[in-house]
Amino acid sequence: MATLTQQLSVFARVISTSSPVELQLTDSTAISSLRPHPRLPLTTLRFFSAATAVSRRRNLASVPAAASMLSENPVVSDIIAAGISGGIALSLLRFWGEIAKRGIFDQKLTRKLVHVSIGLVFMLCWPLFSSGHQGAILAALIPGVNIIKMLLIGLGIWKDEATVKSMSRFGDHRELLKGPLYYASAITLVCAIYWRSSPIGIATICNLCAGDGLADIVGRRFGTQKLPYNRDKSFAGSIAMATAGFLASIGYMHYFALFGYVEESWEMALGFLFASLAAALVESHPSSMDLDDNLTVPLASILVGSFVF
Repeated sequence: MATLTQQLSVFARVISTSSPVELQLTDSTAISSLRPHPRLPLTTLRFFSAATAVSRRRNLASVPAAASMLSENPVVSDIIAAGISGGIALSLLRFWGEIAKRGIFDQKLTRKLVHVSIGLVFMLCWPLFSSGHQGAILAALIPGVNIIKMLLIGLGIWKDEATVKSMSRFGDHRELLKGPLYYASAITLVCAIYWRSSPIGIATICNLCAGDGLADIVGRRFGTQKLPYNRDKSFAGSIAMATAGFLASIGYMHYFALFGYVEESWEMALGFLFASLAAALVESHPSSMDLDDNLTVPLASILVGSFVF
């Protein structure tokens, strides 16, 4: 202990009298490359180099790595993550299906609550997967299964009354071949192509889920003042869409930044604002009603995002 105290004392005195260049130690400085100062024992340099290495390891250990907690094997980890994420998505769909069957909410409201929640909750599960193409593809399989489900129910091959009531406007199973199918396809493609490190993916899903979903809910209740170029849309609905899509994008930017997937910045936030405004304008256009919002909103978000990010 006395020797260590003496070394620390010598180190402090040398720092106060030596050139900054002589004693610049960084995390990457190798102990073998250091020239001992005449007044600084080599054992002291070794002590401080070891302390630096320990500190660096602690900093790295503090970075969240949700996928590594499931299994050390990336393939096994992604399979477990897919099982957990799929179970959460299925449970949420069954929950809204029961709500629709019991008639607790209006059918249109239930449909939009499904629209808002499914994609956003699914995106919360992305940190469970590994980085890279493998994690993205396995994650995309979850909404990809819903594409098959929408096709089977929409074509009348599979009977599922709860799903039809919770996802259709008028209770017709053939409606699932349009909006719900486009919705599942958009989330699947965004997940597989852009994944969690791209602000384009964040903006697209947030505008599709939070933005488009809240636009209908708010517009129906407070949309008394209609848009001059589209009497079926309101100022309240369009404002709600732009605001909800933007705020959801900011929230997920911060969420993914906690895991190190993106680096949050004011420039990225401004890009989210432009993407949300563009998506709201496209959603309010009359042609969007003919093509379906679940198709035009993701396309607008991707197109604008490609320019601003």
